[in-house]
Amino acid sequence: MGGFFGAVCKHDAIEDVFFGTDYHSHLGTRRAGIASYDRETGLQREIHNIENSPFRTKFSGIFDEMKGFAAIGCISDYDPQPLLIRSGIGAYAICVTGIINNADELIKTHLSTTHGHFGAMTGGKVNMTELVAALINQKSDFVQGIKYAQESIDGTASILILKDDGSIIAARDRFGRLPVLIGKNEDGFCVSFESFAYLKLGYSDEKELGPGEIAEITSEGVTQLAPPLCKKKICSFLWSYYGYPTSCYEGKNVEMMRYRNGKIMARHDKEAGLSQDIDYVGGVPDSGTPHAIGYANESGIDFARAFIKYTPTWSRSFTPTRQQERNKIAKMKQIPVHDLITDKNLLFVDDSIVRGTQLKETVDFLYANGAKSVHMRSACPPIMYGCKYLNFSRATNDMELIARRVIMELEGEEGFNHIEEYSDSSTERGKNLRRAICEKFNFASLEFQSLDGIIEAIGLDRDELCTYCWDGKE
Repeated sequence: MGGFFGAVCKHDAIEDVFFGTDYHSHLGTRRAGIASYDRETGLQREIHNIENSPFRTKFSGIFDEMKGFAAIGCISDYDPQPLLIRSGIGAYAICVTGIINNADELIKTHLSTTHGHFGAMTGGKVNMTELVAALINQKSDFVQGIKYAQESIDGTASILILKDDGSIIAARDRFGRLPVLIGKNEDGFCVSFESFAYLKLGYSDEKELGPGEIAEITSEGVTQLAPPLCKKKICSFLWSYYGYPTSCYEGKNVEMMRYRNGKIMARHDKEAGLSQDIDYVGGVPDSGTPHAIGYANESGIDFARAFIKYTPTWSRSFTPTRQQERNKIAKMKQIPVHDLITDKNLLFVDDSIVRGTQLKETVDFLYANGAKSVHMRSACPPIMYGCKYLNFSRATNDMELIARRVIMELEGEEGFNHIEEYSDSSTERGKNLRRAICEKFNFASLEFQSLDGIIEAIGLDRDELCTYCWDGKE
């Protein structure tokens, strides 16, 4: 994923951008960077690897090394950024969040038509942020360049540009799959992926950019450079998993959505006669916990934390890029509370079930510590399609997804013609899917939130939400 934060102030902006960017650390774990503009020095930039040390540690010296009344910062799960670019439309710093599925095609076209070049990384890879900059530079101004880049990209690209006059241009991706929000205080304006980041810094809500909207930000105000487009498809998974609990997107708070989501699942279980004789309800920490609280409050079953994540040294479970390492770290984190596990019937709510590998190890761990039974609930529908807009699932192909693999085992490729039935717990195919996953992972029972249920919990119109990973609809 990734996130960004920028500010233009009447005075120094580095402190706000340092803390504002740090508040996006939950969105990425590989690279981080800050760029600033100072009238004497011009554009400056610093990038660090944050795989083994948090953002604050790596950038603790930034106040002595960098200054400027305008700055942008980003957390990236992929390529190093922001980049400093010098082009025909000016010098600028740029960072991008999203994914480019047709990068190879765009690179080939650019090289053949412009006879230019790209800086190559290890293995000959091209930094995707540099590719976006190259597309922007094909036009005579930033607005037309951003529009051209976004229209050319198959995927998603929200863009933050710090110009060499100290202003910031913010552009939300064309379908608004990711949020871009603007805050205001007496000293200037800021732009952020996460709303709580600027609220904690003393800014107030100014506006949320619409899909494809482009705005220029100075310390004096915000100017719209391109109006929002009509079609919006914000990622539903922001509320279910990626979003920080205190954030709001499109006016809908993440934590409140998760409580509602859990309550809806509990009502469904009650109507279906499920979840009988459960001793405790718990969440698979951390993002499953608020869904579980909602479930417990609605069902009347006590909420309990049967195991705790050890976070002082293992703070981020998805830090390693290799699945095997992530599984190992997830296992090392889990510390049992034996009095809440031994001889108990437990129901856990997880934010999602993607591959299921870590979840199986969690269930095995609970049984090894004396659980009588472990029931599982997923706070979203079965994931049937690898995300091609934000790459949240890290799946390189759909067959990595547990739901897809089980369908193949049950029915072969013919089963993929009946995805909707497999998602629906009331159909025979839906029951078979759940039964097969239970057998694989030793669940006493399994249920998924329905698509209607998660849309109800979010509280936006279905047409405004991207639900591709569940139903394949674009």
